[in-house]
Amino acid sequence: MLPSSGVTPLAHLAPSVYSVSAVFIWGTSDFAGGYASKRANAFVFTAFSHFCACVLMLAVAFAQHGAMPNRASIVWALVAGSLGGFALAIFYRALAAGQMGLTAPIAALLGAAIPTLVDIALEGAPSRWSIGGFVLAIVAIWLITRPEPQGQNDEAGHPRGVAAAALAGVGFAGFYLCIHQATGSPAWVAFIARIASFSVTAVAVIATRAPLRLHRSSASLGILAGFFDISGSALFIYASQHGRLDEAVVITSLYPAVTVLLARLVLKEHFSRWKFIGLLTALAAVPLISGG
Repeated sequence: MLPSSGVTPLAHLAPSVYSVSAVFIWGTSDFAGGYASKRANAFVFTAFSHFCACVLMLAVAFAQHGAMPNRASIVWALVAGSLGGFALAIFYRALAAGQMGLTAPIAALLGAAIPTLVDIALEGAPSRWSIGGFVLAIVAIWLITRPEPQGQNDEAGHPRGVAAAALAGVGFAGFYLCIHQATGSPAWVAFIARIASFSVTAVAVIATRAPLRLHRSSASLGILAGFFDISGSALFIYASQHGRLDEAVVITSLYPAVTVLLARLVLKEHFSRWKFIGLLTALAAVPLISGG
């Protein structure tokens, strides 16, 4: 029996395996989305990606014959999808504007920290591990956002995409908290949430009058990103339903490591020594904050 969760080791293993799988799937999805958004409107790309994801997960939901969510769960899934969809579009823009290896950890850090703070408010004071994670988080953000003499910086001298990544992280935190309240088949919950995501990004496309066009390569990456992103969401939903929310968040929040690795291997992104240390510190802070 695991004292932290009150379940047997075998029962605890399945959610962890699903969470680890989501790490690789979400990390690959973010890389594909961020790379494609460099040559496409972020909202148009995200709306197209969400539409493809809806088609896939609807087919999966019907094939599984899972339990339909109740009315309250549907509402929670719609709210979660709205927050997550808008956050993902902002995140893709952040990835396209700056270096993936710097913006991805910031979004993951805030996405993990906020649900943990909510849990602290409900359950009590944090442990020493959590306090250590907060200290590491502050150091990591300072190292990542400190001005550089050259590189992809904005007018203030800070790396581009950091502010958008922070906003996306807040949206991801809202997604985690709301989707945890939904019950029913993970496939149906993911599909309902993705309907809301598609609706929000479609409204953003209309409001901004963005041109409705995608290059063939961007469309292909949009399909890939959509399939991977909603698959990772379904895996996270399963993990959070069958285990602890903080344990699901801590593991899945490590997805930037995959994005960073792909950015390094494919795009040959170069980091200064201090920013590389900040990246490692951010990745180390995520499990301390959420797992403490």
